[in-house]
Amino acid sequence: MYARVVRFTDVTPERIAEIVAQVGESDEPPPGVDSTGFTLFVDDAQGTAIFVGFFETEEKMRDASAVFDQMDSSETPGTRASVDLCEVKVERSMP
Repeated sequence: MYARVVRFTDVTPERIAEIVAQVGESDEPPPGVDSTGFTLFVDDAQGTAIFVGFFETEEKMRDASAVFDQMDSSETPGTRASVDLCEVKVERSMP
């Protein structure tokens, strides 16, 4: 499994509410993104967010990254501070 991890700054609660509403209206990822899912972490106190998108293969992650890199900043949670393209080495859920 692979993950595209993006850190955002300048995140507002209003923008997060808009994103949550948009996600609730759609069961599909953006066109050109073949993802198995995602998680959005938000720190309201610091105005930051971390988006983690999950992918079956490195190729699918890189293809999606190209799509996300072309997104207008108005479609993102805030200012993109960093992007990491990672292989997931350990994933564990506790009972």
